[in-house]
Order: sequence, then C-alpha cells, then structure tokens
Amino acid sequence: MKIIAGGQTDKGMKRPKNEDSFVCDQQAGVFVVADGVGGSAGGEIASKMAVDIICGYFADVQSAEGESGIHSAREAIEQAVRHANKEILDAAEADPKLNGMATTVVAAVLEGERLSIAHAGDSRLYLIRGNNIEQLTDDHSLVAEQIRKGMMTKEEAREVGMRNVITQSLGFTPDIDVDVEEMSVYDGDALLLCSDGLYTMVPEPAMLHTVKSSDDPKRVCQRLVYLANKKGGRDNITVIVAYIYKKTVFSFIHDFIKWIRR
Repeated sequence: MKIIAGGQTDKGMKRPKNEDSFVCDQQAGVFVVADGVGGSAGGEIASKMAVDIICGYFADVQSAEGESGIHSAREAIEQAVRHANKEILDAAEADPKLNGMATTVVAAVLEGERLSIAHAGDSRLYLIRGNNIEQLTDDHSLVAEQIRKGMMTKEEAREVGMRNVITQSLGFTPDIDVDVEEMSVYDGDALLLCSDGLYTMVPEPAMLHTVKSSDDPKRVCQRLVYLANKKGGRDNITVIVAYIYKKTVFSFIHDFIKWIRR
C-alpha cells in the first residue's frame, strides 16, 4: 500500500499553551496523537514523551527483525503504549514537579494491508471509506461509558460539562487497560487521527466532507484546524490524515517521475 499523510497541531483559541503532540511517520506507516490531560502537571511533557517513546519503541522492534520476540505490529504497538505508560510514571515519580502528569494516546501502524490500532483515553481514530466515516476507537471517558450503558444519549452528552473526564490515560496507573484492534484496509481508504479539540468542535459529516474534498493531507489538516477554531477552538487541536492507495504500475511510474524532478 502507498500512504500519503500529513498532520498539524494548534493551541486553539482559548488555551494558553498546546499540550498536544503528534508524530506522522509516513515512511514507516506509524501515526500517533497524544493529548496531555488538561489541568494535570506536565501534560505537554507527557504527550511528547508518549509520541516519542511509541515511535522509538516501534522503530527498535522493526530494526531488531524479530529478535525481540514480538511477531506482529499489533503486539508491538500494544507493548509500545505500555512502555510509554511506564516511562511516564517513572518520570513523574522521579520529579515531584511532574507528579500527576498524564496523556491520552491513539496510535496506528500500517503494514501492508493490515492496520493495528492502540489507544487509551478520548483521542480518536476514524476510518473514511467511500462516503462513510466510522469511529474505530471507543472513548475512555465518563460520558462515553454512560452512553454505552444507555444512561445518556449522544445529544445529551453534548450539553454535559464533564465531557473531558477521562477514565484511562498514560501516566494514570501502572495497570493500564489498552484497547488494541487490527483490521484490513483497502485502496481509497483514509485515516483520521485527532484529539478532542477537533471532534468536539467539528461534526463528523464536516470532517468527512473535508477529508474527501482533497487528496492533499496537509491542506486537509489545515482546513480541519481552521474549522475547529472557527467554531470556537475551545481546546488544543491535533489532526493527522493519511490516504491509502494500492500500489500500481502507474503509481510506481508517478513516484519515479517525482523523484527525478527533485
């Protein structure tokens, strides 16, 4: 599969600083968004540690060529998230100023036609396929749990002030509950990873329309951030968009011509 991806982060219109972090490694097929938990000490440090550790861990596994005992991207990404959780906890224990720091995370790794996903918290991954958008991750938040239990509707949740009370995050507990999934992707699919600063401001139909409006991920990310800020930008906004194409003879020729023109 061929991947064309880009990302952008912005502090939004209300927050004094940006506690989000992201990594968009198109060549390795590794994408991570982390949102430092608002109000906690060192949220921006925790989110930066998360994306760096996860990507570094996965790069080490790939370079080890199976010697680590991890045999799949699914195993690797789960272990990477758990390792990041431990490192964040250790850093907070070593420095009292960082006590309580935490971060959400959503990470995706694409190997061939298989997509592996790991997440903790309320940062999300969406799949855009055809004219549909599907949320692939379940929010680890108090409101989301109440919706799943039938105690609240999505419409009622929009009016609830405790939307950002999350129930899982890196740095919260040593025994983190990481959600891990694996699925196949197809030619023409697109992935959208984001922090809650996007989806709480921009409805899913608008996200779908924006992703479908162009094949330039950087332009799409800029547009999504603009839309979130136009709606009020109440939180930090981070978004990654990755378009997935099947390699064809034409795509190889196209890539070769672009390489020659450099």
